[in-house]
Amino acid sequence: MPKRVDHAQRRAHITDALVRVAAAQGLHAVTMRAVAGEAGMSLNLVQYYFETKAQLMHAVLERLEQQSHERWAHRLDRLPRPVTARAFIDTFLAEALPTDTASRAFHLVWTSYAVLAMTDPELAVQPFVAGPDRLEAQLAEVLEQAQRDGAMDTERDAPREAAHLLSLSHGLGTSVLVGQRTAPAALNILHDHLDRLFTDPSRDRLGLEAATKRSRS
Repeated sequence: MPKRVDHAQRRAHITDALVRVAAAQGLHAVTMRAVAGEAGMSLNLVQYYFETKAQLMHAVLERLEQQSHERWAHRLDRLPRPVTARAFIDTFLAEALPTDTASRAFHLVWTSYAVLAMTDPELAVQPFVAGPDRLEAQLAEVLEQAQRDGAMDTERDAPREAAHLLSLSHGLGTSVLVGQRTAPAALNILHDHLDRLFTDPSRDRLGLEAATKRSRS
């Protein structure tokens, strides 16, 4: 009886191979042949699942985003209940920094992709901006809930503050990646910013169910 092929697993195996090659050599140096060699597959088999390098790179972004969300959810699972809005955002910011092999690979590939997308029309497509857009919307919802609970000043613009948080985390992540500052130093900057946002932590009552749902959506 022929062996049953798990196509989803193969696709994941190929995308993970690209991440390893990119982390070692840089995304600009990645070729389909190099990915095939890292995955231990023939070039034809890799091209069966991904006809072009652009298709493969889009799939890589989606997988990296999924893995990052899973790590974020795992961090939330370890927090005291109920999970507050401050803790929810704090875990996101901690996950967003390149502090280990997985998060470093995420940051390196994502940043490299952004640079390539500026000059390659095939790469400058919706999947690249969809992830940050979703995160920004999630953070805005959490900040709006904090305002309703009285934990954050209602005079602040929650969507704009969410954009500030996302931009700040991206910038600090890059600074850690290039060695400008350490991850703990970057986290201290982020915590200082959160201290200014959450004026009354005692009234921060974001429920666990809502927090978990937002982190996995």
